[in-house]
Amino acid sequence: MKARVTVMLKDGVLDPQGEAVRHALGALGFAGVAGVRQGKVIELDLAEGMGRDEVERMCEALLANTVIERYEIELA
Repeated sequence: MKARVTVMLKDGVLDPQGEAVRHALGALGFAGVAGVRQGKVIELDLAEGMGRDEVERMCEALLANTVIERYEIELA
């Protein structure tokens, strides 16, 4: 089974990388972009029997800084 974890900064947390991307897009002529939030995607190949509970524990322990980040888990 595969798990995809998307990690993003929580609303209200400043995102300097997202702001840099927004500024660069404007400089390239893409003036219609009002905001950008930048994050990361982590793909995991899970061993037989592992599921959402284990992935959530991984996120809480290592994959996301839950003070400033939120995460979403997709299993396939």
